[in-house]
Amino acid sequence: MADHYPPDTGDYPTTERTRVRRSPKRGSHAHADVHAILDATPLCHVGYVINGAPYVTPTLHWRESDYVYWHGSSASRFLRAAEDMPVCLTCSIMDGYVLARSAFNHSVNYRSAMVFGTARLVDDIDEKTEALRRLVEDLFPGRWESLRPMTKQEVKATSVMRMKIDEASAKIRNGPPGDMDEAHHPVWAGVLPMRSHLAQAEAAPGTPDGIELPQSLTDLIQSGRLR
Repeated sequence: MADHYPPDTGDYPTTERTRVRRSPKRGSHAHADVHAILDATPLCHVGYVINGAPYVTPTLHWRESDYVYWHGSSASRFLRAAEDMPVCLTCSIMDGYVLARSAFNHSVNYRSAMVFGTARLVDDIDEKTEALRRLVEDLFPGRWESLRPMTKQEVKATSVMRMKIDEASAKIRNGPPGDMDEAHHPVWAGVLPMRSHLAQAEAAPGTPDGIELPQSLTDLIQSGRLR
């Protein structure tokens, strides 16, 4: 999605809930940093409060400019309750284990983003269908047109939520262990990189002979990207 909605160079406002207090040098309120993390992973977690109790649910998301979308079942009590509610949406990506000379200094390399806004329900049928098309095209470019069209009942059974990002912060660690003053200690130290990627495609049972994996999906697998 970043290819279609490039991050801009502005900053989100620094507020009490987005201020990075622990290791602030790793924090950022730049649109570019927040957007890059949202665009790098298809999975997010949405947190909100229902009847005084906190809930966090995982879901697929996609970004369009300064808006984040996610979807789920229209029967979901969480999505129904989240309408017009302030929510916190987070994305986290682990990039590696950081092994130091002491247990205390072990860490991880990571990228994380936390965004705040008000959840809005996309209830217009045409607008919802278009949003779902953009989700599929974001993940699998060129696939929508080859699919059986969604029925009105399928669209009705799906909820799409949208949130304008009002406040946000990112936090990033990337580098070796920070204990060079202990480099004399005779133990290996460094980084074990961690990567998430698409694996070999597996055809669904019943797929007719002669239906081959589309070139667009082959290219996606070979690219090493998740989206």
